[in-house]
Amino acid sequence: MISVIICTYNRQKYIYNVLKSVAENELPRSEYEIVLVNNNSTDNTEQECRRFQDDYPEVNFHYCVETNQGLSYARNCGIRQSAGDLLAYVDDDATVNKEYLSTYARFFADHPDAVAAGGPILPVYETEEPSWMTHYTRQLITGKLYLGDKEREFPGGAFPGGGNACYRKSVFDTVGLFNVVLGRKGNSLIGAEEKDLFDKMTTNGMHFYYLPNAILYHIIPPHKLTQDYFDRLTYSIGVSERYRTLQISPKKYRNRLMKEAVKWGGTIVLWLFYALCLQPAKGNKLVAFRRNVTRGLLKH
Repeated sequence: MISVIICTYNRQKYIYNVLKSVAENELPRSEYEIVLVNNNSTDNTEQECRRFQDDYPEVNFHYCVETNQGLSYARNCGIRQSAGDLLAYVDDDATVNKEYLSTYARFFADHPDAVAAGGPILPVYETEEPSWMTHYTRQLITGKLYLGDKEREFPGGAFPGGGNACYRKSVFDTVGLFNVVLGRKGNSLIGAEEKDLFDKMTTNGMHFYYLPNAILYHIIPPHKLTQDYFDRLTYSIGVSERYRTLQISPKKYRNRLMKEAVKWGGTIVLWLFYALCLQPAKGNKLVAFRRNVTRGLLKH
């Protein structure tokens, strides 16, 4: 059975639709459950969940509250509350396609040695995409992930997006739960808990796969396209990487700083490219991205 885990914090506008999209999947309802973890929402999230229960009483739906603030706490709560041997995490501000659950169910049945997989994450803008957006900033802001239309193992260094990933439950017995030092807490944008988990999985020789037919549509509201959100998010990426690497070792942190220097080289090359293409706004945004990440990495 698949346990679909949805962790939410103040997303009353979107939560009903993501639950509805899961409930309208083609996989028989006897083969999955939904575990909704409310992480101290102060809006009408609970009422929206109850509305879903009333509208879809035949769905195996579990509602629980995680009082420790933080996405990693909520994700770990979902693991403890789940009955399935497969755990699929779905973002609370998204929807999934009708083949979503059957794609994961079929893949893991056909590949008993596979321990994790993820699918495309495609942005759906509530407004227009801004002119400064590039491949790099789009991935940053929207989480976009698309590796083509063929099933394959994720290439080296790449891993599923946290909002569209499915694991065998046994993974967490081997590598442990999500790191509660990392991950968003309330309005904080600290992250890297997925990267931390997949790094541990890689160290343990585990492999994870890209499934093009398990699609998540990530809704992008206007506030995520503002300068303030961009600056806070990119700075938080640096802070997250500092926390993550220092927890491993000082050497890991120093190596990350060296990689940052290399990334600066690539950023300068891209800035020159966009300048020559008469698209300076795109290049300037990438420089701002790198500058904010570096500030976060060097935070004391």
